[in-house]
Amino acid sequence: MRFHVEDMSCGHCSAAIERAIAEAGGRAQSDLSRRSVEIEGLDAARAAQVIRDAGYSPEPA
Repeated sequence: MRFHVEDMSCGHCSAAIERAIAEAGGRAQSDLSRRSVEIEGLDAARAAQVIRDAGYSPEPA
């Protein structure tokens, strides 16, 4: 699944999201230029919560 994360604005942001998803048991690949994150291994609700808990605002893409 893919999320648009408008407030992911730098490399630190994308690394923080990828790390949070990994810690939750999933895999994430971010595209900073599109402000999107592709996630595998977690369901959509869990992935969105993990991103929110990391301090960002995910929107389904």
